Amino acid sequence: MLRWICSFGLFVCVAAQAAPTHGQDEDMERMLADKGLISRIGGQIEHVRQTVGEKASGLVVNAMGFLGVPYKRGGSSVETGFDCSGFVRAMYEQTVGLVLPRRADEQAAATEPIDRADLKPGDLVFFNTMRRAFSHVGIYVGDGKFIHSPRSGSHVRVDDMRAAYWKTRFNGARRVAVTDPPSQ
Repeated sequence: MLRWICSFGLFVCVAAQAAPTHGQDEDMERMLADKGLISRIGGQIEHVRQTVGEKASGLVVNAMGFLGVPYKRGGSSVETGFDCSGFVRAMYEQTVGLVLPRRADEQAAATEPIDRADLKPGDLVFFNTMRRAFSHVGIYVGDGKFIHSPRSGSHVRVDDMRAAYWKTRFNGARRVAVTDPPSQ
């Protein structure tokens, strides 16, 4: 099942980055429906696209393409694996073209604090997992969930911020200021 999820994530990532034709959109929708995923994630992806725009949508869809990639301390690529901040940094660089600092605490310092109630897909969520503030980071995907690379022996996955472990360690939310290039 994990292998299928990884393959599906890569398919979504590639499909989102390519300029799809009408037939490709239909093929993707048919495949999602056949696997029973339209009802599970199709609405969430469409909700993201409608409410937060293409950059956040692309970021979340791209991040989902890396589900299952192993954790690697100091890792910052699919080839080496990811640690939490390396994953966030890679997603922003690949999707938005913005290079964030390397460490989670530096990423927190370089972004704008927001209230938890104002979280939107693509925002960063921080946790105290090592007895120090901002020691872990993930990307908010909506509905109280976030995608991250949690720890050694694990892999990129989606977790619920309302779970007791994450709820008690929540440190804050931040928004990355992403501006559109000036029109010419």
